[in-house]
Amino acid sequence: MSSRRSRQPSTRITDDQIIQLLAKLQQLLPEIGNHRSNKASASKVLQETCNYVRSLHREVDDLSDRLSQLLSTIDSQSPEAAIIQSLLM
Repeated sequence: MSSRRSRQPSTRITDDQIIQLLAKLQQLLPEIGNHRSNKASASKVLQETCNYVRSLHREVDDLSDRLSQLLSTIDSQSPEAAIIQSLLM
């Protein structure tokens, strides 16, 4: 019996696909996305993406802390608490 490995088709991304993905990513970034006429380098787009994701993480952490503080000051039986709980579900 010969041992044959099943070969899966290559899932390589072409250079054109990378360029298209970088252009789409650039449009999503607030710092460089509004400058459509100015094409940023791939490294700049990726660097700005990392910075933006870090800032979003900080914002989520801050909002989470603020929500925790708010929840700790509200009576759990109050109508406000019920609204907040329904929004979190």
